[in-house]
Amino acid sequence: MRRARAVDVLVVGAGPAGLATAAALAAAGAGRVEVLERERQAGGVPRHCHHGGFGDRTVAGLALPGLSGPRYARRCVEAAVRAGATVRTGVTATGWAGPRTLDTTSPRGLERLTARAVVLATGARERPRAARLVPGSRPAGVYTTGELQQAVHLFGQHVGTRAVVVGAETVSYAALDTLRRAGVRVVAQVTPAGRPDAPAARVASARLWHGIPLLTDADVAELMGRGRLSGVRLRHRAGLSAEVACDTVVFTGDFVPDHDLARRGGVPLAPGTRGLDVDAAFRTGLHGVFAVGNVAHAVEPARVVAAEGRRAAESVRRFLASGAWRSAASAR
Repeated sequence: MRRARAVDVLVVGAGPAGLATAAALAAAGAGRVEVLERERQAGGVPRHCHHGGFGDRTVAGLALPGLSGPRYARRCVEAAVRAGATVRTGVTATGWAGPRTLDTTSPRGLERLTARAVVLATGARERPRAARLVPGSRPAGVYTTGELQQAVHLFGQHVGTRAVVVGAETVSYAALDTLRRAGVRVVAQVTPAGRPDAPAARVASARLWHGIPLLTDADVAELMGRGRLSGVRLRHRAGLSAEVACDTVVFTGDFVPDHDLARRGGVPLAPGTRGLDVDAAFRTGLHGVFAVGNVAHAVEPARVVAAEGRRAAESVRRFLASGAWRSAASAR
């Protein structure tokens, strides 16, 4: 039996963007605002990022320090609940039964939720090894940054002893921090780019203070090992190759919008970014369906997408009041 319910606004995704949207809508009296999150805890990516810097802001010309990821995530959840939104975890939206009707599944059973407005805030994800077409065996010890942080910070798992990190973006240096916290030695950091794409201080700290060698113009050409990763074969742009012994490899960065649910509902994509095609009011090409955060433009920091959520809430509120909609969204 599938239970059917109706709400005023249904937000899919309880990361900073979705929670900020829900908090602003509930505070403005938009009716019953419900947030669905497939994970067991709400808060999105920040909840397993134990480094600081979340919510950085400047007041009167002074830079105020940000919060740790878990603390920032808790504040986002608390703000939404305090405003009157309902945040439900462990609930997965599996498909669409109508323009603004979603089928969901959870430990409590199956539901069909119909809303006056739907906000998609499903975020972005890093491309894993398979999507990067890295050949070789399929051993244990292969992670993305998100998988690594969950294994270390949420589940306390042992992830290995010697690691290679692929990428030199800001998120790559967060992976280095997580590995260091877990007692894992990083034997190499490789990037196909000619130079790191991260703050100079982070790059210098990793190379000079922590002694992590950075190999540019190089990439992982093959994974080796049976059962457990035993090493990687690196290939330089000049054609040189080398094998590095390791039991862990972390693929970082290379974010793509997590828009599987949106695509199943027929939400148009922007041809340039492959994110959801939204206009300046966060409206998609489907009547009554909005999109906010990194599902539309991977990838921006938490404070940026949270600010977007607050702006998107105003657009949703105007739609609920007037019902006015454009026939098609245009890319921002």
